[in-house]
Amino acid sequence: MLRLLLLRALQLIAVMLGVSTLLFFLLRASGDPVALLAGENADPAVVARIREAYGFNEPLPVQYWRFLRQAVVLQFGDSLTARRDAMGLVMSRIPASAELVGTGFALALGVALPLGIVAAIERGRLAGFLAQTVAFIGQSIPTFVLGLLLILLFSVQLGWLPPFGRGSPQQLILPAVTLGTVLLAKTTRLVRSGMLEVLSADYVRTARAKGLSERDVIWRHALRNALIPVVTVLGLDLSTLIGGTVIVETIFGWPGLGRQLVDAIFTRDYPVVQAAVFLIAIAVVLINTLVDLLYQVIDPRVRVSA
Repeated sequence: MLRLLLLRALQLIAVMLGVSTLLFFLLRASGDPVALLAGENADPAVVARIREAYGFNEPLPVQYWRFLRQAVVLQFGDSLTARRDAMGLVMSRIPASAELVGTGFALALGVALPLGIVAAIERGRLAGFLAQTVAFIGQSIPTFVLGLLLILLFSVQLGWLPPFGRGSPQQLILPAVTLGTVLLAKTTRLVRSGMLEVLSADYVRTARAKGLSERDVIWRHALRNALIPVVTVLGLDLSTLIGGTVIVETIFGWPGLGRQLVDAIFTRDYPVVQAAVFLIAIAVVLINTLVDLLYQVIDPRVRVSA
């Protein structure tokens, strides 16, 4: 366990260094933020003062070294547009994004597990066919298309749910469903395939021969072993879900980190973009570490092998 945590800590440092370096040079290649801050017909003297105030007049290696020193202590300077601490602005948006990602993930997992089990044990029957159809449809519709369709149906046509904003449980429903649908569909298909594989295993037949109820066979023996590949995909897809907030928060006007990142990119607000991407990268590495730990909880053979 200690060796795994040490390995992940080293991996986190390497990932942060790589992400920071790539992000720094990509942002500088995307354009000059001073041109947006000063305006089209700004006086050259004003442009020069702005460039000097933010340190953009210094050589690129000097700017990069200053950026690395700030990143170590999670300080990325002030936002170019809001004139406030960039990390503080990003941290203020995390609760909204965490609420959206957590709800979408819980919705996907809570529906996908029973749906995948039904699709496996009812294979060849109507219930299994319907469960599999739902999974195929959910994985076939792009996120941005699904979000717009849900707004058109439930907000514009029926008037049941608000299309934009955050503050009430009703405003959370549409973006959470949109964000979690792809993960729901993918997890359903994975649970189904895993269950079909383990239901034909010898230990499942032995459990049935001992007289155990079908419920105990499914939940205590078959599902636990079928969850190993599911946990792998869920860990990876949770990271994808965090990235998917960029699209969903923009569509639904959700005031989270994803929408803030889009706005900062368009305004070339370097400090905010750097702080947001830095935190997202940390979250991805921590999620992968949690997945490795869950392996050992679900399957003791992984712990013994480690």
